[in-house]
Amino acid sequence: MKELNHPPAAACLLESMRSLGYSVGTALADIVDNSISAEATAIEILFSPLGVPYVAILDNGAGMLPTELDEAMRHGSSNPQEVRDPLDLGRFGLGLKTASLSQCRRLTVLTKRDGIVSGRCWDMDLVNERNSWVLLSFEAEDMAAIPHFEALIARKKGTLVLWQGLDRLLAGDLDPSFALGEKINDARQHLALVFHRFLEGETGLRHIRISINNIAIDPASPFLESNSLTQRMPEDSFKIEGQVIRVKPYILPHPARMGGLERNSLGGQEGIRSLQGFYVYRNARLIIWGTWFRLARKDELSRLARVKVDIPNALDHLWVLDIRKSIASPPEIVRSQLARTVERIREQSKDTHVLRGRKERCHEIEHGWNRVYHGGTVRYDVNRDHPAIKSYRESLSEADSARFEAVLRIVESAFPVESLYVDMASEERILKLDDEAGRLRSIIEGLLSGLEPDNPLRNGLLATLHLSEPFSYYPELSRKLVEEFCHD
Repeated sequence: MKELNHPPAAACLLESMRSLGYSVGTALADIVDNSISAEATAIEILFSPLGVPYVAILDNGAGMLPTELDEAMRHGSSNPQEVRDPLDLGRFGLGLKTASLSQCRRLTVLTKRDGIVSGRCWDMDLVNERNSWVLLSFEAEDMAAIPHFEALIARKKGTLVLWQGLDRLLAGDLDPSFALGEKINDARQHLALVFHRFLEGETGLRHIRISINNIAIDPASPFLESNSLTQRMPEDSFKIEGQVIRVKPYILPHPARMGGLERNSLGGQEGIRSLQGFYVYRNARLIIWGTWFRLARKDELSRLARVKVDIPNALDHLWVLDIRKSIASPPEIVRSQLARTVERIREQSKDTHVLRGRKERCHEIEHGWNRVYHGGTVRYDVNRDHPAIKSYRESLSEADSARFEAVLRIVESAFPVESLYVDMASEERILKLDDEAGRLRSIIEGLLSGLEPDNPLRNGLLATLHLSEPFSYYPELSRKLVEEFCHD
């Protein structure tokens, strides 16, 4: 049997690899991955729609020597089966080339390290003309004409990636100048989500600044961790092949209790529902999100559920990670562990409170309504143990207490279940915080009406007010109101 050296046709293979399905956002994310792996702390994305349009990515990372640059420009420059540095965000050694050439016909990379500046270029037109793997090497005078060359030279080290001939990026657009700005803006949102943990400067990660034409990208956390109403459930972890996978569930606040910017950052009503599920991070870089991996259905009851899953790059072979790092499928051993989390978080997302049979409480909060499941049906009853209701009933005569009970039953019978479901499924704000301050104040005034300052009932109500609805929704506001009434 003979062995034949049978290399692929350069032009055919490169043109085919341009159709791997990169968007502008996923392509830029692959370049940012390289910058982060090179220990960059500042990554500038620069573009111009004027003259000869281009997109450039400039970082302050370690840079490369000429031999390292030659290897970086090789297609398949690393073996995905090799053990990688724990902080490496790459895998196949294809990202720089495939991501860039999916958007442009001419990829130029200039880099500086140890005072040495070198440049290489893949030009698709030249490769097609020669049908050969022709890589251009720049001389000093060639590099001087490259956009942002001076900015690279001014740095001690770093790398500049330049896209020119934006045929794929601007394909089919009647107004290329407008289209480039729109697509880069879409990419901004993608990068804000994918790299949000680096942009936030999360403990244990290098704080990274990414900017587009000198405007910094703000992090877009899918968990709304800055919102005090976001529920953080206990973290779980398990080992696969000696590597730790960490799982941390979150329950988002109802859209009515989110700020406008928060709702928009989650994609509005449709985004909140469709993006529920697992958020898988590989070395803190988001690779896949908004899926339950067929472990559960997406529905209204779980639309506020989000689960952060951290995996190391040492388990890439188990997750079937694709070249774009945008598709990952967990192995069966991981799916069985995640299934437990799905059950736990979906139950919490429903926020179920049952009087008959199983009874669940959310910590020590006294809720205004109880969800009652009985005989295959569900109803909602006013919680008679709510401090305000209980204290008021105790102050009534027997006849008045009976009339009060009748009023409560009327309220329960008229509970607008269908209307509530429609409102909860929408992103309409039911109450605004500005209005709620006055509303809570009037409730407290009514509760304390006729009670002297030294009345034990008054003091008891104020002491437990923050543990009952609706005051528990606004802990800081409730604390201030309680202090105010305590000093009256």
